[in-house]
Amino acid sequence: MFFDSWSGLLRVLVAGTLAYGALIVFLRVSGKRTLTKLNAFDLVVTVALGSTLSSLILTKSVALSEGLLALALLIALQYGITWLSVRSQSFRDLVKSEPTLLVHRGQLVPGALRRQRVTVEEVWAAVRAEGVADLSDLAAVVLETDGSISVVRQGPPGDGTLADVARPGPGRSASDGASRQS
Repeated sequence: MFFDSWSGLLRVLVAGTLAYGALIVFLRVSGKRTLTKLNAFDLVVTVALGSTLSSLILTKSVALSEGLLALALLIALQYGITWLSVRSQSFRDLVKSEPTLLVHRGQLVPGALRRQRVTVEEVWAAVRAEGVADLSDLAAVVLETDGSISVVRQGPPGDGTLADVARPGPGRSASDGASRQS
């Protein structure tokens, strides 16, 4: 149907404007970490916020107060999860993935590529995007916790850039794929 009533249109305008304004206020109060590009968990929260806002605006059976409470609940839960993640390593390990080493000292790590479902072509695309022509010029290529691929050029030893990324263990080569899973 193309048109139900003027009151339906007015409800969408009023509820949409108020819900949007409230969401902006909630997000500002909760801080920058509420909507970050970190991992799948954060993506789920972002999608849930969008779905809730959409339901609030378009579904007549959802009262504005209920929708605002749902938005506030999602944001509060996200805030709580990030708060706990910063303070507890075991909790952080439960909800967040780790970066994964895809190239180590110029060598592909096939096991990590398979586990993370990343193709060699995707690695090469990231390497080319950084203007690098040869893997031997790289210290590492890392699949980050947000799904992006970082390229780390050879640098001075001990620069700390790869401190949180697992390396192949002793007696194993990079081709053994001995990096931690995300």
